[in-house]
Amino acid sequence: MALYFDHRVEAPDSVGSPSHISWHPVHPFLAVASVSTTSGGSVDIYLEQGEHVPDTHIERSFRVTNLCWHPTWLILAVGWETGEVIVFNKQNKEQHAVPPTHTADITVLNWSTNGNCLVSGDRLGVLLLWRLDQRGRVQGTPLLKHEYRKHLTHCVFRLPPPGEDLVQLAKAAVSGDEKALDMFNWRKSSFGGFLKMGSQEGLSFFVSLMDGTVHYVDEKGKTTQAASTDSSIQTLFYIEKREALVVVTENLLLSLYLVTPEGKAEEVMKVKLSGKMGHRADIALIDGSLLVTAIGEAALRFWDLERGENYVLSPEEKFGFEKGENINCVSYCKVKGLLAAGTDKGRVAMWRKVPGPQCSQGLESKDRWTLHSPTELKGNITQMKWGSRKNLLAVNNISSVVILREQAMSSHFHQQVAVVQISPSLLNVSFLSTGVTHSLRTDMHISGVFTTKDAIAVWNGKQVAIFEPSGSILRNAGTFLCESPVLAMHEENVYTVEPNRVQVRTWQGTVKQLLLFSETEGNPCFFDICGNFLVVGTDLAHFKSFDLSRREAKVHCSCKNMAELVPGAGGIASLRCNANGNKISILLSKADNSPDSKICFYDVEMDTVTIFDFKTGQIDWRETLSFNEQETKKNHAFLDESLAHLVPVNHFWDQSEPKLFVCEAVREVTGAQPKPANRKAHDKDKDKDSAGPMADVLILSFFVSHEHGFLLQDSFPRPPAYQSLLGMEVPYYYFTRKLGEADRDDQVDSEHHSVPQMVGRRPLRDFVGLEDCDKPTRDTMLNFSFFVTVGDMDEAFKSIKLIKSEAVWENMARVCVKTQRLDVARVCLGNMGHARGARALREAEQEPELEAAVAVLAIQLGMLEEAEQLYKKCKRYDLLNKLYQASSQWQKAIEVAELHNRVHLRTTYYNYAKHLEASSDCSLALSYYEKSDTHRFEVPRMLSEDLQSLELYINKMKDKTLWRWWAQYLESQAEMDTALHYYELAQDYFSLVRIHCFQGNIQKAAKIANETGNWAASYHLARQYESQEEVRQAVHFYTRAQAFNNAIRLCRENGLDDQLMNLALLSSPEDMIEAARYCEEKGEQMDRAVMLYHKAGHFSKALELAFATQQFVALQLIAEDLDEKSDPALLARCSDFFLEHSQYEKAVELLLAAKKYQEALQLCLEQNMTITEEMAEKMTVSKDCTDLSEESRRELLEQIANCCMRQGNYHLATKKYTQAGNKLKAMRALLKSGDTEKIVFFAGVSRQKEIYIMAANYLQSLDWRKEPETMKNIISFYTKGRALDLLAGFYDACAQVEIDEYQNYDKAHGALTEAYKCLSKAKAKSPLDQETKLAQLQSKMTLVKRFIQARRTYSEDPKESVKQCEQLLEEPDLDNTIRIGDVYGFLVEHYLQTEEFQMAYKYLEEMRRRLPAANMSFYVNQQTVDAVHRGLGIPLARIVPERTRHNSLEDTKEVDEEVMEEVENYP
Repeated sequence: MALYFDHRVEAPDSVGSPSHISWHPVHPFLAVASVSTTSGGSVDIYLEQGEHVPDTHIERSFRVTNLCWHPTWLILAVGWETGEVIVFNKQNKEQHAVPPTHTADITVLNWSTNGNCLVSGDRLGVLLLWRLDQRGRVQGTPLLKHEYRKHLTHCVFRLPPPGEDLVQLAKAAVSGDEKALDMFNWRKSSFGGFLKMGSQEGLSFFVSLMDGTVHYVDEKGKTTQAASTDSSIQTLFYIEKREALVVVTENLLLSLYLVTPEGKAEEVMKVKLSGKMGHRADIALIDGSLLVTAIGEAALRFWDLERGENYVLSPEEKFGFEKGENINCVSYCKVKGLLAAGTDKGRVAMWRKVPGPQCSQGLESKDRWTLHSPTELKGNITQMKWGSRKNLLAVNNISSVVILREQAMSSHFHQQVAVVQISPSLLNVSFLSTGVTHSLRTDMHISGVFTTKDAIAVWNGKQVAIFEPSGSILRNAGTFLCESPVLAMHEENVYTVEPNRVQVRTWQGTVKQLLLFSETEGNPCFFDICGNFLVVGTDLAHFKSFDLSRREAKVHCSCKNMAELVPGAGGIASLRCNANGNKISILLSKADNSPDSKICFYDVEMDTVTIFDFKTGQIDWRETLSFNEQETKKNHAFLDESLAHLVPVNHFWDQSEPKLFVCEAVREVTGAQPKPANRKAHDKDKDKDSAGPMADVLILSFFVSHEHGFLLQDSFPRPPAYQSLLGMEVPYYYFTRKLGEADRDDQVDSEHHSVPQMVGRRPLRDFVGLEDCDKPTRDTMLNFSFFVTVGDMDEAFKSIKLIKSEAVWENMARVCVKTQRLDVARVCLGNMGHARGARALREAEQEPELEAAVAVLAIQLGMLEEAEQLYKKCKRYDLLNKLYQASSQWQKAIEVAELHNRVHLRTTYYNYAKHLEASSDCSLALSYYEKSDTHRFEVPRMLSEDLQSLELYINKMKDKTLWRWWAQYLESQAEMDTALHYYELAQDYFSLVRIHCFQGNIQKAAKIANETGNWAASYHLARQYESQEEVRQAVHFYTRAQAFNNAIRLCRENGLDDQLMNLALLSSPEDMIEAARYCEEKGEQMDRAVMLYHKAGHFSKALELAFATQQFVALQLIAEDLDEKSDPALLARCSDFFLEHSQYEKAVELLLAAKKYQEALQLCLEQNMTITEEMAEKMTVSKDCTDLSEESRRELLEQIANCCMRQGNYHLATKKYTQAGNKLKAMRALLKSGDTEKIVFFAGVSRQKEIYIMAANYLQSLDWRKEPETMKNIISFYTKGRALDLLAGFYDACAQVEIDEYQNYDKAHGALTEAYKCLSKAKAKSPLDQETKLAQLQSKMTLVKRFIQARRTYSEDPKESVKQCEQLLEEPDLDNTIRIGDVYGFLVEHYLQTEEFQMAYKYLEEMRRRLPAANMSFYVNQQTVDAVHRGLGIPLARIVPERTRHNSLEDTKEVDEEVMEEVENYP
């Protein structure tokens, strides 16, 4: 709360009544012009507290008509009624006269934007522009002169467009240039260092004339008429951001013009303002968009230029205004957001603007202003102005001028004594321990107060007065002069400050001790005392604490520099210490003195610093090391985002508990708060003490300890009846009250003491119900609160075990909601005697989610917001929906159902509709009954008393169900014709037929039934015909109604056999059997009886009749429907019947259905029937069948397979042999099929030695030379089958293929080597045969090796090579291993190269003789033969043979290596 100290200006005796007032825009200097009947006019300058500035009195024998301060310099321009203009330099106390040009009253006097020029204009219409120097002296002749010949009334300058330097600077700022940004930031730039606006000096302006015209004067001095009105202009404004001109005339006609760069004005709006005529209007422009008008009425009138809205604000009587009190003048302070208005009763009304954007939807325009208590002055206030950078308000009440200076309300709480300042010189003193309240009035304007249990000290910066209680009054115990801005007291000592020291004084002002500070530490300017400790802060951001427990103060904590503890800290705003002096809290300020969001905590004992940022909720813990090094750790204190973005404004330590700290914080203004959807619900929630997101001021309490750090204990919004936090002492928070308001909850402090008027208190959360407890209980509860905050529930539970207060246990239960300790919550509910809550909690523990059970506990304790958050966290939207419904938050319930819980959406709609119906909101209930799809029943019930509305609703909805309901109602009222109409609309054909039959119009009913085919209508009509004995019609309609049993009954009773058969076939099996018995009894229609028994599923009876009557066709039809589920005897009998009639396939099917597999198989063999796969599957018995043993089952399968083999169905035979477990026979059957792919697959999955060998033998019979994959499989199967002798034979065959087909003796030698290895490892039945085969292989290998060696050594020793070949030709059985033709060809080539044609020809001839059947060109190139013959001159005919090539062993090289590895591993 702010108070306004009024300082009357100390005017000289000769000065008359004030006529004009003007504040300097920057400095706190007020110029006052006065008029006196004796001495004429004068001008004086005053300071902010009304002191007259020496040597500033200017006096003339004529009146002052205008005052205008320079924008930045201390230069005042004064215009007089004679036309004289004086420029007064306050700095030098010099007066400079402007050359005498005007001869009439000066009516216009304005400085240009940059202050280099002065515009003056008079009543005759003469306008001059002068250039002045920095001392206020005119430079030369006027820059321009215009004579409008009419009274000039107003002048407003127009800002020039930005110069090139400003444009470049703006571009640099946008691109991120820090220096450029700082130049645009006035807080960082030095005061008064304005940006240069460019080459233009801003000399364009608008002037208005008495005739209502507005003229524009441009930079070049040219004047043009810009606008014209119908009467004289009262006010002229120029809105820079919109480039618009606002004109208000004496007739209160408002015009808005848009101004072009050339100065032309285009009218865009014209409106007549409300208000009485004939009174001078005082008009202010707020934020360039809001006009405020004071016209001597009891209200201020507002007009919003942007939104086109208007409203009024009136002073309220409850704040101390009188009824009919008129407002004469108005002024707005943009910095403070304060609108001041002066009344004719001498009161100054103040409205504060709610922060936030102008277009906010959160508040109505009128609600954006909050009225404060008025400042009481004397006289009739006619003029008021805000001014200077200190935002002072000057008020002219005709007889004098008063300066109002805002002063924060002083208050202090210490040792159970609270002092609150009510007015500049009145204090409210409350001794809380005794309940005594005093009003203390002093003869000074109090700027500060400090209290102890023994005394109250007040001071105003010049004098200190100390009062002590004496009986029922407060008496003055000492007064002394002292210019200390701050003061503190402890016992008999008073602590004041001087530069670089603290003085310890007695109550009478005698200095007893000095506490010195060095110049680097600064001047002391902050005090706080808690317990026996004093902490002092300086203007250079140093602090030191002292122990006051002894006779003299001793240093407890040496001086600390905030710049070293907290790098980047701006300064100290306030500081506090705790009860035992080991912790000091420091509220920081930024470099521009604006509030910082950080609080610094210094631990004296541990020498550590903790910085808590209320904006982010982040804690920085720093340990001070040597050489100013610091170790930093970070964590977060706030988990709730609503507790972020705060700025602390007050902080206190508990006066007895050193760990308990409390802070008052305001929310950062980031825009207007959103408007709640449900205003009533919001208002209801606002009354609760829970920190919601809408709270602008929060009280936060913390436990601060070295072991656990900084822990949030509680948070709640400051109660609306309270002004600010005053302090804390367990078990209460203490607040100052707002004037005129009282909190009903705190009317009674206890049974004996009433709470003082200006001090309010609120118990700590855990002390509700325990406010009057003794100290042990208080300590116990403090321990409980501390352990709960730490999160140690077990210790908290132990600490309150012996306390019997239900309030304590309720607090504990509430804590259990946050900690989710349901075990502790059960005990708490038991101690509270909360039976309903205990039962609800026990039932809720069945829920799978812990949060859901905790939410039920929260609901029982009334913590609905916590329950809501818990349900959202565990995503139990069904329970959240129920909670919203139970708490009548229907819009939220519907939103949850629509978004997350659609399974209960219709139920939610229905419940809301029931709620609306109970609230008599039937129209809205209708819509929600429709959404819930229950309107067909609920709406007729709801509107049953209002039949007219119900009929309108039914006709509007056009719903068949509603039409039918209405028709039934009309029928009950005997309105048959109208009922028929609605039944027809509802297409209720049964009711139509029923009413027509009732009315005897049976033909019409029959027509409806036939056309619609409605079963119910047809059945009702059939009953009518039956009652009238019209049997055929009755049968017809029974048939249409699907009531075949009734139709059959009538046919049997009336002998309608022609229809009986068809009806029976359409009816149920029971009706079929009844009809069949009827036919059987008659004995004439046995075929029908058999068919009906068959269709009814009574096969035995149908077969019996068919056999008895020899109906073979019927027998065949019946047999087709028999399956394995039929009676085996019946199946056997039918199969015998089909055998007799040579229908073997049907007989086999029936035998298989009867599970006579052997007979069926035998029948297939005897009749040479092909066994299909379907038949074979039916013959196959499953393994889990108990009718056949496993051996019999396998035997049956082998018989089936044998039969398939005989029939050539090898694949089916393979399958059955496999199912019988005989894989060898299965493989033989598969080999007969010749399906290579399946043979390879079967061998691979069988994993039997014999099957591998059989598969390999089969593959060898194929053309494996062309298929590398086949060769691989052969080698693999022989290897896996361990048939190494067969594998050796295969390798031998491969070697022969390499020789015969490819002449590749190297690979042939390798294959022979592999064959030898395999054969040597094989276990042969006859060792002698094995040795013989090994010898043969060895011989082959030797011959091949010799031939390979001969060919390889040819290039080195041809003769030896030829010799070896000739020796090979002499070997017996050479042709079984090496082709002789290859040896002869080698020799022929050799002799041809050596040109021994005779030897070459000799070997050619030997080759022809030994290989007469072979073609010579297969072994010897044709060119070689030709060359030999040419060499001997012998002619030879050419013969070219065909040559077929096959695959080589090269493709199986890798497989050979793998197989040989396996072979070598065999034992």
